Amino acid sequence: MTKTKTETENANGARAGLLQVPGAELYYEVRGSGPLLLIAQSGEGDAGRSVDLVDRLAEDHTVVTYDRRGLSRSALPPGRGVTMEEHADDVHRLLAELTDEPAVMLGLSLGASIGLHLAVRHPGQLSVLVAHEPVTPRLLPAGERSRHERELREIQERYRRDGLLPALGEVARVLGIDPAAQDREPGLTPQPGLSERAADFDFFLTRDLTAIVEDTFDPAELPRPAGPAGAGAGPRIVPVTGRTTPRTVFDQRCAEELAALLGTQTAEFPGGHNGNLTHPAAWATRLREVLAEDPRRAEEVDGG
Repeated sequence: MTKTKTETENANGARAGLLQVPGAELYYEVRGSGPLLLIAQSGEGDAGRSVDLVDRLAEDHTVVTYDRRGLSRSALPPGRGVTMEEHADDVHRLLAELTDEPAVMLGLSLGASIGLHLAVRHPGQLSVLVAHEPVTPRLLPAGERSRHERELREIQERYRRDGLLPALGEVARVLGIDPAAQDREPGLTPQPGLSERAADFDFFLTRDLTAIVEDTFDPAELPRPAGPAGAGAGPRIVPVTGRTTPRTVFDQRCAEELAALLGTQTAEFPGGHNGNLTHPAAWATRLREVLAEDPRRAEEVDGG
């Protein structure tokens, strides 16, 4: 059984803990009070990512963020890789440590892909999974999937050959991010510089991208959400797209294919692939709207 090693209050007023999991030690932070909401970050994002969004959501939620294994305070030994199954098992153990009730999970990009794995392996742990532009090639038709897997491998090769900045340019292109043309809400907390995030970027580009390409996720295994009569055993999954993400890029297409698989529509959120960083106030409002929706209640009304 996993056990919390330590839990203290950090300088930002969050409860900070270390959880022993198989092969790693996870750092996590907890803020606010209310229903538990776990945020799984994108890219090299650690527990400190999305701070402006977290501050707003902590007004009425217990918000949990964490460093994925391999990042920041959850560092792994040099050369150690990771799989999507390990990422999902880490979230399973973290949630089991913090709550006995189904939680809400906001998954961002890679975090959304982790959430899909969790929904398959431990469907009872989540009530809602908000999956923002998952980077899950196996959601796509075979030919399109192969093309995008090659793109991810090419990003890794660009990083090995030319270094971090050229590789990040390719990441932005593949995900439909235009750094020069992003509108932003005023008063945002500055993000750490590239030099401070270099080690985390290295793990993301060399290890996490490999985990994405080698993912064994089977979309057919996604559970049906629980219905008004208790049928089904899975969470409500909400596929999300960014308002300004191009409709042809990899992450947008994954969200669209996930919606088609589930027989639902995508929910649109402000900004693009990193809208959680550029539009935190609008994101908090939109997320609350999505969480307040309850299709099961509508089914009950329609069914008389």
